[in-house]
Amino acid sequence: MDLLRIVVAIFLPPLGVFLQEGIGTQFWINILLTLLGYIPGIIHAVWIIVKR
Repeated sequence: MDLLRIVVAIFLPPLGVFLQEGIGTQFWINILLTLLGYIPGIIHAVWIIVKR
């Protein structure tokens, strides 16, 4: 299941974080990072998924 979340996080970083954490602080941080730059959003999303 984590592999699927990582693939989703590469294409849509906020969705990957949402699937892992739900709507919370990490989700909003990821949206902000994705808006500031796509790569930081991907890195944050993958980090959140792998951290668990």
